[in-house]
Formats: sequence, structure tokens, C-alpha cells
Amino acid sequence: MAKPLIVITGASSGIGAATARLLSSQGHPLLLLARRLEKLEELGLPDTLCRQVDVTDRHAVEEAVREAEERFGPVDAIVNNAGVMLLSRIADQPAEEWDRMIDLNVKGVLYGTRAVLPGMLTRGRGTVINISSVAGRKTFPNHAAYVATKFAVHALSENLREEVAASGVRVVTIAPGAVETELLSHTSDEQIKSDYEAWKKSAGGALAPQVVAEAIAYAYRQPQNVTIREIVLAATGQEA
Repeated sequence: MAKPLIVITGASSGIGAATARLLSSQGHPLLLLARRLEKLEELGLPDTLCRQVDVTDRHAVEEAVREAEERFGPVDAIVNNAGVMLLSRIADQPAEEWDRMIDLNVKGVLYGTRAVLPGMLTRGRGTVINISSVAGRKTFPNHAAYVATKFAVHALSENLREEVAASGVRVVTIAPGAVETELLSHTSDEQIKSDYEAWKKSAGGALAPQVVAEAIAYAYRQPQNVTIREIVLAATGQEA
């Protein structure tokens, strides 16, 4: 292939789908992972392997990566985008929702990274791009468990960057503010959802997924000896 392989998790909608479209248009073969296979296939992208994989299944992630590498060559980058946002108050939130966010937002990043990192270290190049959030840098009302997972992504990313920097592998954290995606729909508390939508409106609206995709592509296309360690972006009207 003229361009190297890139893996994108959570690629069925939102930031993941926008990133897939952009990187495909730039000539990259892709491995797209998500639970909704039909949404991946609807993208209709060339040189793309779509697999129905839950990123909390470490072995399934690893198998999909090996299959894609056999077809397209070594993975040069992974965009760990899969995640879930379940907003609630700690006193009210079901513990099962904490487990789901920890498994997907934290373990999913670890599993995706582990599937590609050994090969990157052997080759002395590669890029791990982790999608975190402004909520990985500051707190928000009714976000406590979600914030905890995104702070974890920030800490994991920076610590990993320090571990692999001397080996020529880059680690990038992308921290968007509010984005127009399906994330909010997973929250079950209707009042919290209503308040969140009102907050977005007061900020003049949220970011389009394409804007975040452009930030991801910008960080990736830098020379391999340049690491954009973190990009924080939000709608101009978003004060918090």
C-alpha cells in the first residue's frame, strides 16, 4: 500500500466515522472496529477491513489487528476512540454503569494499544492517538465517574509517551469539549440529558466530529520525530 495501515476503534459513528472518512480520503488502508458492523460497512470506504469487535474483548481486538496486518501491512497508527459517556450523580448511578465506562474508556484503550504497540516498538515507529476529553482535565457536574475514566486516559497517555519516546513511538492525546455525537444518548437520566443539551446551546453549539477528525489527522501527519503531545479543542463559546 502507498500509505500505511491505521486502526480506528468506535468507528461506526461520530468522531470515529469522521476520522475514517478523512484518513481514507488521504489514501490510508483502515481497520475499523465497532459493535455495529452494518454502520462500518455503510461507510463504503476502499481498502478497509470492517470487523464487529467490542474493544473490551482483548483477544478479539488482537485477532482483528493481525488479520488487517496480513492484508495491508504493519499498523502505523491506532486511534483509540471507542468510549461511552454515562452521566449521573455518584449517589444515584448504578455501579454497572461505572463498570461499563471503566471497561470501555480505560481497558479498551489499553487493549487497543497493546495490540499494536509491540510491533511499533520493534519497527521503531508508530503513533498511538487516544481520544480523551476536556473532562480528562477538569471536573463537571454529574460527570464524576466519566471524568475519572478520562483523567485515566490522560494519565495513561502521558505515562506511555514517556515509556516509548526513546523507541521512536509517539503518543497523542486529543481532548475535545462537547461534540455532536451519540455519546449523550447513552445517559439514562432525562433531566441530566436536558441540562446538557441546554448547556451546549448556551455555548453556541458543540463541535462537529469532522473538526476533531482534522485535529487527529494534523497530529498524525507531523514528521515522526515530532509529537503533538496533546490537543485540547472546544467550541469558542464553551467556557468550561
